[in-house]
Amino acid sequence: MGAVRDGESGGGRRNGGAARRTAWTRAGLAATGLGAIAAVALLAPGGGAAVAGAAESGGAGHGDRVARQLQRDTQAVVTAGATGVTAETVDADGRRSTARAGVDDLERRGEVPEDAYYRIGSDTKTFTAVVALQLVEEGRLALEDTVEELLPGVVTGNGNDGGRITVTNLLRHTSGLPNYTDILFLSDLDAFTPENYRETRFSTSDNAEKVALAMTEAPGWLPDAADPQGETRWAYSNTNYILAGMIIEKVTGHPWEHEVHERIIEPLGLAHTLTPGTSAYVPRPTATGYMQFPGRQELTDTSVMADAGADGAIISTTRDMNTFLRALLGGELLEPGTLELMKETVPADDFAPGGGYGLGIAWRPVEGASPQRCADGGLWFHGGTSFGTVSETGVSADGRYSAAAAEYTLWLDDQDKAQEQFRAGIDLVDRAVCGVR
Repeated sequence: MGAVRDGESGGGRRNGGAARRTAWTRAGLAATGLGAIAAVALLAPGGGAAVAGAAESGGAGHGDRVARQLQRDTQAVVTAGATGVTAETVDADGRRSTARAGVDDLERRGEVPEDAYYRIGSDTKTFTAVVALQLVEEGRLALEDTVEELLPGVVTGNGNDGGRITVTNLLRHTSGLPNYTDILFLSDLDAFTPENYRETRFSTSDNAEKVALAMTEAPGWLPDAADPQGETRWAYSNTNYILAGMIIEKVTGHPWEHEVHERIIEPLGLAHTLTPGTSAYVPRPTATGYMQFPGRQELTDTSVMADAGADGAIISTTRDMNTFLRALLGGELLEPGTLELMKETVPADDFAPGGGYGLGIAWRPVEGASPQRCADGGLWFHGGTSFGTVSETGVSADGRYSAAAAEYTLWLDDQDKAQEQFRAGIDLVDRAVCGVR
């Protein structure tokens, strides 16, 4: 097994399909028939948790209420299955509330740092899409450009045809391209073990190798040659964003990481957001990330892991993620017309039941959403997973309300626990952004 640690895979990450499928797809894997098994007990130090109230502005009463609710929601994620969680919400007046629950490590059993770094997994895709769309605004790239025009000879073989796939198809996951992470992990499930993880966790693979792996399988479909931009068939494929990163490098002459830093990280002052390159380490402060491998009862420390690209490499904090999302939906990163293009979605029920996927960002409906916060009845998000970390995010359509949470546990075999943790994380974000009671 190669050491690839990106987020979601084909079929989507959201709970629109069979319950047992979700946890696997969120980890870049696929459906499994393995049954649920017993889980380890997860308790905070002394049964307690830490909370910080509203920060910059606003009345103490309001801040206390928000902080207490956030603490309850954060603790619910731990009760559901996460070893540790840290979360932050921001309201329309810029008031921030933070909460944390669980432990930073099952042996040390300290508090999760409030400003902990974590791998955001496929939340990286939104950063990558923003860079591509800025290049479109500059006239250096067109959404109608095909992969074959930009990267000749890269997407070919087994029925794959880069001449039928546009930049839009890549960013919206309407390309039909095979998902390299599915192939990587599903080709030999017996090798997907804690022992092999430790053996390969410092190994890396380059973009060409990932795309070549995807090309060993036939596509799910080819977009309509007469109108590839109008394609509405949808399936999540990390290969799309590996190619998007390669296109950014081809157009600019710089690696995608360089462009993300210059165009997003530095202008927004995201001092705690980084692209690790081939480093296998997450900066401190952080918490230990744990993953339950298929067929195993125990959790494995998977904090050390190298190799990811424009589909899932970024490391950040909840504060920086809120800053990024609010800036994006608030119109600071893209021109109004481009932002509207980004928000044009196709149905993607496997990713968000009743929602849709746009150009690197998705929308989902939120039952009971406050019209004052979420006038469109839902929120914008992406989310991501890596080995041992789940990133949950959400932001209102106007960028005024946002939430970000880092969960330091990923269950792959105990599907009941995986679903409970997933639901608790979604509830946290929905309540914080859309005011759900």
